[in-house]
Amino acid sequence: MRHSKRRHKLGVTGPHRSAMLSNLAVALITHGRIKTTLSKAKALRPFIEKVITLAKKANQANDAARKLHFRRLAIARVRDKKIVAVLFDEKVAEFLERPGGYTRIYKLGQRLGDAAEMALIEFIDANDEGYAKPAKKATKPQAKKAKKEASKKEAPEVEAEVEGEEAEEEAVSDKASEPEAEKPEAEEAEAEEEAKAE
Repeated sequence: MRHSKRRHKLGVTGPHRSAMLSNLAVALITHGRIKTTLSKAKALRPFIEKVITLAKKANQANDAARKLHFRRLAIARVRDKKIVAVLFDEKVAEFLERPGGYTRIYKLGQRLGDAAEMALIEFIDANDEGYAKPAKKATKPQAKKAKKEASKKEAPEVEAEVEGEEAEEEAVSDKASEPEAEKPEAEEAEAEEEAKAE
């Protein structure tokens, strides 16, 4: 069985595919962005990001033997010593603060000759923050907890408002009751209703 063996085949043999990806990686490291077909760009993205991760590991390694080991692993994949040296010595500083996602793919539409989907793949700048992350959707138990907490927070505020209104009504009724002490009971009832209406 060949479970979990999916990869971008690109309609070529294995050695042809690895050579094609290494050539695309060399062009991307050299120029910073390249225009290619969408399927090749999608195949190149994980390939080049793993090479950049090797460069980051080599930069963080304390032992010279470990640094050389990571560099040789990258050379085995990219197959160009000069380009790997450029990546490991110069360009790796751009990616040290970024925890992943070193490349970006833009769709460009179809090519005129064969209507192949074209794309532009480029390195992301070190200071590029990207899109703002959308708020996570709460699961049902989390949503219930949030509603309960919100209702608990709102309940004291509502009670405080009710207590404040009652205190105002009492103050109004106290003021109204002092001069009305001599009036008959029927007039007092009317005055109380008016105070409540206010």
